[in-house]
This record gives sequence, C-alpha cells and structure tokens, in this order.
Amino acid sequence: MRVQSIRFCSVSAQSEDLIRFFREGLGLPTRGAGDHAAEGAIFPAGESWIEVWKEEPGRPAGTMLQIVVDDADSLAQQARANGLEPEGPLDAHGERIYFLKAPTGLPVTFQSPLLGT
Repeated sequence: MRVQSIRFCSVSAQSEDLIRFFREGLGLPTRGAGDHAAEGAIFPAGESWIEVWKEEPGRPAGTMLQIVVDDADSLAQQARANGLEPEGPLDAHGERIYFLKAPTGLPVTFQSPLLGT
C-alpha cells in the first residue's frame, strides 16, 4: 500500500472567509474554471489538495483528513488486523472510500481510485 496524496477538507458556515484566505490572502489557485465561492473551492497542492465547502443540509460542518492510497481495500484489511474498525467501503466519486475516527475524534477517510473510472 502506498500513500498517493492527502486532502484537507473543511466545511463551515464561514467557508467564503476561508476561501478568501486561501485565494486572496495566500494567492493559491483554484482547480477548475470559474469562481466556486458560492458553494466551495478546491486548491490543488501537487497531487494533494485543500477543499473548502459551504455548510448546508447533507453537508455538516467539520474538518476531515482524506488519505488517498493505491489500494483502499488492502489498507482496510491492515487496519482491521491492527484492531481498527473502518466503516465501508462506499464507492462514490470514482473512489472506494473507508471511514474512521482518529483517537482525537478527527474524521479520517482513506480511499483509492476505482479501476476503470
């Protein structure tokens, strides 16, 4: 199993302030065309990225660490062998995703691209 990238994801009512912080304050470019400030934005960082989204029904406020690996099923098996209890998988957005909570309560996902997508 190899870690390919990480993603930091923040969902909050103050998403526009955080987007301005990254876009205007730090001058980070956004991925894709157009201005996504009404809903959210993705700021690429090599193979990793920062996601900022507006809180709304079905998208509760919070912070999450997403770890992109080459084989999420293998990592899930390893995590279970080490006494963790990942939930999933969920296949969505072209990825196979598993969910955990770190000892501090931080939501953590690990995922890998689905083959053929």
